[in-house]
Amino acid sequence: MRKISDFRIGEYASYEKTILGHDVKEFAEISGDFNPLHLDEDAAKRSIFKKRVVHGALVSSLFSTVLGTSLPGEGTIYLEQFSKYVKPVYLGDHIKATVKVSEVDIERNKMKLDTIALNQNNEVVVKGYAWVMLM
Repeated sequence: MRKISDFRIGEYASYEKTILGHDVKEFAEISGDFNPLHLDEDAAKRSIFKKRVVHGALVSSLFSTVLGTSLPGEGTIYLEQFSKYVKPVYLGDHIKATVKVSEVDIERNKMKLDTIALNQNNEVVVKGYAWVMLM
């Protein structure tokens, strides 16, 4: 396991996933968010999106994947996440979630990481930041 002093500003890691209908259904079951915009094609057609959209929190959860498995990795404690949802994510979109070290506070054993998710067209769909600490 790495120590806080091992990390450098600009270091980054990513995780990629194509989000499918079963992912959205399972996320709705876990979260309890059964908003028809995510699950009902007819309701979604009447919305501003014109088709089903993926839960924003599902997309943001991909940052947790990176934080817990790659950067910083095992032993990461998630303290804070700010996310701005820039564009909708639709079923079948391929998302690349990237976290990048922007601050390292050795005294407090904390790091700030910029978070950004891009779709298959390289468009930003979510951006923000996370604060983590290491065990």
